[in-house]
Amino acid sequence: MNPTESLRALLGTELPIIQAPMAGSQGSALAIAVSNAGGLGSLPCAMLGADAMRKELAAITAQTAKPYNVNFFCHTPPEPSAEREAAWRAALAPYYREFGIDANAIPAGPGRVPFGAEAADVLAEFKPAVVSFHFGLPSAELLARVRTWGAKVLASATTVDEARWLEARGADAIIAQGVEAGGHRGIFLSQDLSTQAGTFALLPQIVRAVKVPVVAAGGIADAKGVAAALALGAAGVQPGTAYLLCPESLTSAVHRAALKSEAAHHTALTNLFTGRPARGIVNRLMRELGAISAAAPAFPLATSAIAPLRAKAESRSSGDFSPLWSGQNASGCKAIPAAELTRELAAGL
Repeated sequence: MNPTESLRALLGTELPIIQAPMAGSQGSALAIAVSNAGGLGSLPCAMLGADAMRKELAAITAQTAKPYNVNFFCHTPPEPSAEREAAWRAALAPYYREFGIDANAIPAGPGRVPFGAEAADVLAEFKPAVVSFHFGLPSAELLARVRTWGAKVLASATTVDEARWLEARGADAIIAQGVEAGGHRGIFLSQDLSTQAGTFALLPQIVRAVKVPVVAAGGIADAKGVAAALALGAAGVQPGTAYLLCPESLTSAVHRAALKSEAAHHTALTNLFTGRPARGIVNRLMRELGAISAAAPAFPLATSAIAPLRAKAESRSSGDFSPLWSGQNASGCKAIPAAELTRELAAGL
């Protein structure tokens, strides 16, 4: 089999297209639409508690018999630092004053938890065909649990070293995440952003380095981009940004407006919103504090201090303090049904 056929056989899909999981911008509806169209729909679970996850998975299984993917983060929760939190809130103090927010009333909280036993218990009830991970892989014990019902394991790599690491630990396919991609970088073996390469530089290197199928992610927004990735050895593609305007997505009105505007031509990697580098549309906070700040607490502890600023600004239809995640190529964003977009991406395959 050629790489594309191998991936389709591995995933059980008609098309070699995986919809990128986008926490905060989608739920089950987008995953259902993509899976029913022949691709692999994905449900982001990094921000879902057990009950919410169970509800979303029940919705998916009620509306599609096709394979689908559930996605989790695998970060190591940091030790909270009162000193660093205080410094972060001091950096944000001028904005708190501007919006009349009492900084002392803002609770601290993680916002995102890594894949653990509780999530595995929920998955065991539904037995999804594919489980994918960001920031590495969970423990060998948790991974073994995932495999008990025959699930295939996918994980993101942003360097050749990460791809080799994932293959050595049993990943069935590797997502080569180019630096163009929107949202969080999957980087996990180091935090050196100078290692982050573009999709079409990274992809052939990973293809040569590993034996498992490789999926290209980052900057792929149309059928020509899909064809280019396959020509460089990709077994499939994982578009994300292109789906953000689909009616099935949960993209906010503020985020949708930004994606449709000239602002979408200006993106940068930033750690301001979560504490970990992620690509988003440049906004006021990023311009004034700098996209990467040493003051931001470790992932995911930066989030709580930003939340009230985001809420206040969005209530005024402003995205000045919102994580407007987007890849470098928003040209494929269309307000059309996700099934139609999936078919457009697959045109010519």
